[in-house]
Amino acid sequence: MLQVGKDCGIGDGFTVPRHLPGLARGTCTFAVGTDRKLPRELLDLAECVGAQALACALRLQDAARAAPQPALTERQRECVLWIARGKTAAETAMILGIGTETVIQHLRSARERYEVHCKQSLIISALFDGLIGFSDLIRWRDPH
Repeated sequence: MLQVGKDCGIGDGFTVPRHLPGLARGTCTFAVGTDRKLPRELLDLAECVGAQALACALRLQDAARAAPQPALTERQRECVLWIARGKTAAETAMILGIGTETVIQHLRSARERYEVHCKQSLIISALFDGLIGFSDLIRWRDPH
């Protein structure tokens, strides 16, 4: 199989395995061309994307059976955006003029909406859904 892969131009790769007890098993594989080296500095990113890919596949599988979930409120979206920009809950609260516990509750509600357990997965989910964009994260400090 490795030779077949090489014949097709596939070089080194990285597979992200996932097993969710009682739910599913899956993998997501990333590969580079035969003339390139595996970018080891991106393996953490591949791990996050692979985990998100399985979560999306599970949602697609259940899409026909489940009613669509409501979108985040504007305030939840703002909290997710500031957390994605690297701000803490306390910093986000100061920026938005609300209490820290309120920010924490908004983030908890957003995680429940996406059925994720950490802020990294919440951020990736919001990016995938288009609720926040990469330009929102990268260019927010640049006034131009």
